[in-house]
Amino acid sequence: MKEIHPALIIIDMINKFDFTHGPILAKKALQIAHPINKLKKSFNEKKLPVIFINDHYNLWQAEYTKIIELCRNQYSQPVYEKLLPGEEDYFLIKPKHSAFFGTGINTLLHQLKVNTLVLTGIAGNICVLFTANDAYMREFQLYAPENCIASADDLDNKYALTMMQKVLKANIHPTTDKNYIM
Repeated sequence: MKEIHPALIIIDMINKFDFTHGPILAKKALQIAHPINKLKKSFNEKKLPVIFINDHYNLWQAEYTKIIELCRNQYSQPVYEKLLPGEEDYFLIKPKHSAFFGTGINTLLHQLKVNTLVLTGIAGNICVLFTANDAYMREFQLYAPENCIASADDLDNKYALTMMQKVLKANIHPTTDKNYIM
């Protein structure tokens, strides 16, 4: 069996939530922020890579403080106050749904010798699922803990997790499961 070299990927948790179902997704993002932060702390303690990847909001600068300032509102602030990049973390911007499309993440992961991704964030049925699909095609082993992924609609989230598990062979056990990677 291949040795596991994981990276934690945190997708779109710095968000404006200024769309139709944004307030609903913001509440769900707040619920997953704590377990994601626990994972982040565990990865940081073990000196394993943590990569935040986020929409750029037409700033086109991989400077998370500028993105936070642009996103600051009543919905976003409670979420990002619980989960921000630290000095040891990576922060990348993405132009579209997948973390792999138009970004340097694939090169970064190979330079870090990562073969396993722990995918977290929002929205599970869009950006997380598209990232999982692209990661699977690049032959990364996948973890997508169900308690660290949220979508505006619970059925859409369940469907996305089912697709990740059955089609992309992702382990979707919650981070509280004793068989979890960490």
